Amino acid sequence: MKSLFLFMLLSFALTAHSQNYDFGKISKEELQEKFNPLDSSANATYLYKYRRTYFVYRQEEGFSILTDVQERIKIYNQEGFDYANRIINLHKYHNENEKVMGLKGYTYNLVDGKIEETKLDKHEVFNVEKSKYTDQEKFTMPNLKEGSVIEYKYKIESPFYWNVEDFVFQYDIPVKKIEASFEAPEYFNFKFNTKGFLIVNPKNTTKSDKITFNYKERSGGTGMSNAVSRTTYSSSNLNFITNITSYDLSNIPALKEEPYVNNIDNYRSAVQYELSYTKFPQSTIKYYSTTWEDVVKTIYTSSDFGNELDKTGYYEDDVDALIGTVSDPLKRVALIYSLVKSKVKWNGYTSIYANDGVKKAYKDHVGNAAEINLMLTSMLRYAGLKAYPVLVSTRQHGIPIFPTREGYNYVVTYVKLDEGIMLLDATSKFSLPNVLPTRALNWQGRIIAEGGGSELVDLYPKQDSKSNIFMMIDLEENGDIEGNFRSMKTNHDALTYREQYVETDQDQFLEELENKYNGLEISDFKVTNALDLSKPVIESYKFFKESQADIIGDKIYFSPLFYLRTLTNPFKLEKREFPVDFVYPSSSTYRVSINLPEGYKVESTPEPVALMLPDNLGVFKYNVLVTELAVQLVIDTQINTPIVSPLYYDTLKEYFKQLIEKENEQIVLTKI
Repeated sequence: MKSLFLFMLLSFALTAHSQNYDFGKISKEELQEKFNPLDSSANATYLYKYRRTYFVYRQEEGFSILTDVQERIKIYNQEGFDYANRIINLHKYHNENEKVMGLKGYTYNLVDGKIEETKLDKHEVFNVEKSKYTDQEKFTMPNLKEGSVIEYKYKIESPFYWNVEDFVFQYDIPVKKIEASFEAPEYFNFKFNTKGFLIVNPKNTTKSDKITFNYKERSGGTGMSNAVSRTTYSSSNLNFITNITSYDLSNIPALKEEPYVNNIDNYRSAVQYELSYTKFPQSTIKYYSTTWEDVVKTIYTSSDFGNELDKTGYYEDDVDALIGTVSDPLKRVALIYSLVKSKVKWNGYTSIYANDGVKKAYKDHVGNAAEINLMLTSMLRYAGLKAYPVLVSTRQHGIPIFPTREGYNYVVTYVKLDEGIMLLDATSKFSLPNVLPTRALNWQGRIIAEGGGSELVDLYPKQDSKSNIFMMIDLEENGDIEGNFRSMKTNHDALTYREQYVETDQDQFLEELENKYNGLEISDFKVTNALDLSKPVIESYKFFKESQADIIGDKIYFSPLFYLRTLTNPFKLEKREFPVDFVYPSSSTYRVSINLPEGYKVESTPEPVALMLPDNLGVFKYNVLVTELAVQLVIDTQINTPIVSPLYYDTLKEYFKQLIEKENEQIVLTKI
């Protein structure tokens, strides 16, 4: 077996060494490959990824940035078919936009020992508008089969030379070969930031370059002169140095996703280029984002941010009527918060800038995240409260580790009161003070003070979200169970439940709930306080489920949590290099009372246990109480911190292993 593995590695190395990566030069060996030799679990593999990003100068337009892309992907099975669906994101702003040029693609299959190619039809390439600031070019590679190799190439031209897309080196499938380069004229100074755990060693070189300026001059042939009109042409060159950073990586492992990750892209190996300043000939230095203070100042002075905060005329009458007789600051916050949530609906767009403006959003009753929460901040200030906008990067957007204007994409509101601070987000009608929507719970936000100063604020809640579950169960002699279920949820648990329940058809919600528990039959379903945010949301129903106990001879075996018990450990990696993200601190309590079938008594029960995570990270307590006619189960669990360092991963993995084993231990009944 060892010899076979070494042979596979040698074959792989020889193949990689001799591989032709020119576009269209697909080999039979690539088509015959059944699995990735270094990761047999992979559904697909990047055989080759190429990217070159460089600057061009056009005399009438100035500098723009071009990116050449070529990708070759091996599809091993149907689960890998998704990698034939490609999306190219294209930025746009005002009247300028990025565009795709020269898109070509082919799907290759091995048919009767010969390579068959199918061309991507240009009519199967679609351009769609994702938002005001982003278009997408979408295509799906044709004639896809298990074993296919797909390959495509294209060029992106962008007028936004200050916005360089990240160079990403790690994906959720393996990569056999990456070649990439970034080439910038000496007039552009970029900061270089890396992220992820993969070691990347760039190679830095330079080359001589030049810009040719062409001139046309027309003379003679004017007035009373008999001179002949002439056109003369001339040119001049500007010589400069281009700085080149190149990357050459091989055999890059997939970045395996696991539960409880806020955004896997935060830990994906990549290089970020941030424009620090430009210095053109005979011009002064122009600075871009070099510090967070610079970033904040740029954002605050934007007409789509700071100016929107100063607008008050469109709401003054409504706010005056609402709080005119109210002097209590807390009540003023509550009234204005409710006004904005009920008055303006979120359109689903995240942004730190107003799109159509706060005034129009208020009038039309719809706006993006910036318009809604800048409006909220402005109203609170108008009411005499210390309120400030907070820049946030949503969980999907990632964590802004380095100073960059692209680091934030969302806005919430910060209020400072004598009783403490409040974080508010009026985009969700189910959110409460200090109960932000989950999308906004992403490490730290940046409070922007009047004048453009800033400081950081922790976005994670300090108060537990609680879920209390009560069950009364009748266990039948044949192993069936029926009974009553009731749960109470607070804070983020309640917010999440309300978002799922209120926004969904009830029949569909019930069907999904029954399917979640594999055929649970539910009746008398009821939700209380779905819209009353001041109270816990309460869910109750009657249920029936077959075969929840094993009958062996005159004994009955069952787990007292029945269909609610945890079956698999969410933590499966041997080693985890990124934090475990539980989103928010939480506690759960289970109180389960089980009436025994007539003629049976308890023979044995699981032993009580208390599992403690170190440094007060969490606790699990389990206990079974026995009476003559019933069994009572009490479980208390707590996760006291939303973010757990990877240093605790082995301990956390073992904690969940023991928790699951305990939840699945059985009570044994025997006939009297």
